[in-house]
Amino acid sequence: MPSSGDLIERISFQKRGGVDDGYGNEVPGDFAEQFQRCAGFIMKPGSESVLAARLQGQQPVTIIVRFDSQTRTIGTDWRAVDVRTGIAYAIKAAEDMDRKRQWWTMVCVAGEVA
Repeated sequence: MPSSGDLIERISFQKRGGVDDGYGNEVPGDFAEQFQRCAGFIMKPGSESVLAARLQGQQPVTIIVRFDSQTRTIGTDWRAVDVRTGIAYAIKAAEDMDRKRQWWTMVCVAGEVA
């Protein structure tokens, strides 16, 4: 697991808000920032997929942040945005992997819709 000195990136965690369509139904709205945290990245080998007859690059990454009451609410309906580069990552899985309530680990993919 990382140490505090490994958390050199700044990540904005965003959750999609719901909007009433006027008929009592809630439709997905835009993403809104919930909070920011320092994070560490573990890059994985990238890949390409064909989507709508176009080749699209995908960059999987594991993002690690400190465990706290806000980070534990992050789920697969959220996205993480690198504050420095503006790259958005779709969160595929989020869990306290070591079960010690120290780190919140997320498996994410850049280049996919969140």
